[in-house]
Amino acid sequence: MKHILVVEDDTINAVVFRRILERRGGYRVTVSDAGPEVLELVRSGGVDLVVMDVSLARTEVEGKAMSGVDLCRLFKADPRTAAIPVLLATAHAMRGDAERLIKESGADGYVAKPIVDHAGFVKIVDDLARKAA
Repeated sequence: MKHILVVEDDTINAVVFRRILERRGGYRVTVSDAGPEVLELVRSGGVDLVVMDVSLARTEVEGKAMSGVDLCRLFKADPRTAAIPVLLATAHAMRGDAERLIKESGADGYVAKPIVDHAGFVKIVDDLARKAA
């Protein structure tokens, strides 16, 4: 069973992501917005894909505030974690935001919140997870 890490600081969004991914996708899901825990999980080799909120209000690494874009850059710059797909999830859904955020972060995909098309969301995750295998 594939393991998805959801990096989300909003409790309601975290619950929604977990339920969709577990119930519709059949994934094992861990949710965290704690910077050190997120890094440890990703570096452990046990995470197959990361769903990353772009705007993380409370996430810090070594005392430095980190956005989802910052964390994604960190993952993609590290040879141990560079191949793990990252799907950005954000309410920033204006024209051009997807392309800009993917370019800035090095992420592998983008989805707008709130997630209204659950089947479509699971398909995006499935496609990215399959590429990582």
